[in-house]
Amino acid sequence: MTPLIQLKQVSFAYPGSSRLLLNETDVTFDCGQRIGLIGANGSGKTSLLHIIMGLLRPTAGTLLFKGREVSSKEDFRLLRRSIGMVFQDADDQLFSPTVLEDVAFGPLNLGMTQAEALQVSRQTLENLELSRLAERVTHQLSGGEKKLVSLATILSMKPEAMLLDEPTNNLDGATKARLTAILKRLDIGYMIISHDWDFLAETCDELYTLNQGRAVRSGTECLHTHRHVHAWGDRPHAHDC
Repeated sequence: MTPLIQLKQVSFAYPGSSRLLLNETDVTFDCGQRIGLIGANGSGKTSLLHIIMGLLRPTAGTLLFKGREVSSKEDFRLLRRSIGMVFQDADDQLFSPTVLEDVAFGPLNLGMTQAEALQVSRQTLENLELSRLAERVTHQLSGGEKKLVSLATILSMKPEAMLLDEPTNNLDGATKARLTAILKRLDIGYMIISHDWDFLAETCDELYTLNQGRAVRSGTECLHTHRHVHAWGDRPHAHDC
């Protein structure tokens, strides 16, 4: 089966910098796959997702979408119809006056009529149990609500796969649990950047680690959750590995 996305020998450095964030790295993302992507801050994780979406261009190497090289604006337009990205900061993604308008923006850009886009958007919000937010002013939402709405803006376009950049950042426990449940019941693949091992263990099947510019594929055995209670949980303490 042809992979959905392939990065072959991809390198990347920001203009004016001699430091390669990505150094001849290879990544394969198959249809339906659920991948976690980890690495130190500044290791190139977000840059890798931005290269896939065409927001950054690699210094060297090849990006393939369904087996075909992606390089032109038209190539990336087609890729973005199939793959959506949830940005780390929801405010980078939400810009319309109301939640419903934000969620309908993508379907309208895909060529749906206004009536069709609104119907799909209302259904998406209902599926995510967010219907109560439909007429809310987007910039007045809480951080957790914005994160869930930004996810809705992608799902309303019915993508084949998603890329999510640190989706649990600054989320409270309840919202994180809601996001985890939503992702687990989706029937599409995704790639998630996160430092939250428990979240990745709940939502992903395998792992890539970015280190010194290379992406190393790990087995599923390294993904596991930690559940424990401390009698003195309100006092500072350390865990020895």
